Amino acid sequence: MTIHQAAARWVKFNAVGAIGIGVQLVALTVLKSGLHLDYLLATALAVEVAVIHNYLWHKRFTWGDRGGDPYGRFVKFNLTAGMFAVIGNILLMKLLVGSLGMNYLLASVGTIAACSVANFLVSDRFVFQGP
Repeated sequence: MTIHQAAARWVKFNAVGAIGIGVQLVALTVLKSGLHLDYLLATALAVEVAVIHNYLWHKRFTWGDRGGDPYGRFVKFNLTAGMFAVIGNILLMKLLVGSLGMNYLLASVGTIAACSVANFLVSDRFVFQGP
């Protein structure tokens, strides 16, 4: 992969991720403020909603040029990037909201950013790896 191809894929990854942030924040708001779930449970569920959203777009847009079994990749995505996102978000939310008293939506944006580079690398090198 050339530098240009990697940069283009990074831009696509972040475009999908930006929409995914919106999906996650809306889901988190509904679950936490609307349904009054605990912020950690709401975070885990909201992250999973965003993971599913992001997988569908990454499969079609970010790594659409790479074939492969979509169901197997969905499982790999959830068990790697998805699990990393859920665990990373919960741990960081516990620190930022639970210990430091930060607003849960602001903390969520920070946790998403902190997990994004690792998720890109796992997705590119493992989940959607080329031939």
